[in-house]
Amino acid sequence: MMGNGRFSKVWLIGFVVTATLVLGVVIGKGWEKTGHASESYEELKAFAEVLTQVKKHYVEETPTKDLVHGAVRGMLATLDPHSSYMTPDMYKEMQVETRGEFGGLGIQIGVKNHRITVIAPIEDTPAFSAGIESGDVITKVDDTPTKDLTLMEAVQKMRGHKGTKVTLTVEREGTTAPLQFTLIRDTIKIQSVRSRVLEERIGYVRISQFQEATADDLNGKLNELKEKNIQGLILDLRNNPGGLLSAAVGVSEQFLESDKLVVSIKGRDGRKDEYRARLQSDHYEYPMIILVNQGSASASEIVAAAMQDWGKAVIIGKTTFGKGSVQTILPLSDGSGLRLTTAKYYTPRGESIHNVGVKPDIEVEPKPITVAQTPPSTPGKPGDDAAAVSTPKGNGDAQATEEDKKSLEEREAEFMKKDVQLQKAIELLKTWKVFKELRSL
Repeated sequence: MMGNGRFSKVWLIGFVVTATLVLGVVIGKGWEKTGHASESYEELKAFAEVLTQVKKHYVEETPTKDLVHGAVRGMLATLDPHSSYMTPDMYKEMQVETRGEFGGLGIQIGVKNHRITVIAPIEDTPAFSAGIESGDVITKVDDTPTKDLTLMEAVQKMRGHKGTKVTLTVEREGTTAPLQFTLIRDTIKIQSVRSRVLEERIGYVRISQFQEATADDLNGKLNELKEKNIQGLILDLRNNPGGLLSAAVGVSEQFLESDKLVVSIKGRDGRKDEYRARLQSDHYEYPMIILVNQGSASASEIVAAAMQDWGKAVIIGKTTFGKGSVQTILPLSDGSGLRLTTAKYYTPRGESIHNVGVKPDIEVEPKPITVAQTPPSTPGKPGDDAAAVSTPKGNGDAQATEEDKKSLEEREAEFMKKDVQLQKAIELLKTWKVFKELRSL
């Protein structure tokens, strides 16, 4: 189930079913008791009777396909917020999303306390630029209340064609009245890994989401930083909502010795699948700090917990989101897909972080920063590369680009000075360096 890429993908995100319902019973080796088959048949018989009565007597004529799909969605909604049905279009979009490009607002959502909650806005997207924050509770999408929507239905309402508008109403802790944000949908392109060198030869790497190429991209960035002779590393996982399990394992093994346990997965049958580091990497030689917050979820929590359990990094920030379940993507015969919770994952110490999160070694409250004041075209956030700025059109392009780069670098420096969690990490690595030099005397 877990390792077969030909038939499914294992997901660890908190948001991101046309299905064929067979009204019959398969009797054979799969049944432990003959009574089980009989019981299942009776329950399916009741469903068929309801379907017949609705088709015959409901006030409006409704296609059978819509009724069956509605029944499937209702069935999955009784399981947990993360199990859901994907139409063929949604399933195709999900596959594109894992490769780092999709349409929408740039917002990852989940269900917390039975409410649609923002896990994290994605950098360089309409949601991020507008000021949507981790922990915001979305109460309305345009005029539609979210209280009766499934997670996938809420996602579908937020998706749309580039250039179209959508208004989100949110409740935010610390505010007395609901907030409204009118966003313009765009094509969301995610650069999963970004890096730079900070003061005192400290390497900085920002991972915004765990995609298919994330581990390879990270390895390339770490090699570049190594050539610049860095003395310490900051891995920023704040507002990273997760992604692919394979990517989380691939990132973790960049910093662990070969055969170290990264995460274990346990399903309903009690079988335990272990994912261990396979590479013999030398990147673990750096003193490392990992930054997390309440927007760090799922795959981010796997990496943070593995580094914490093996003593490879100091965790700084706020307690993470707390999503410790695994979703397997199962393709169906008509091109649709099923996202089904199939297991829970456990840290190397055997602990579950579900609904608990990863607690930082050093808790640091963030200083509020008004993101909306930053122009969307040139956001000033830690980890942004100057190369990510689009080239202005018109005469004098080259000169304008250099000015934009300079402006972006200045804004990045300004932002980093105000980022108290990042500054705490830099301060700790400087101290680390001092003690290392003392020991060598």
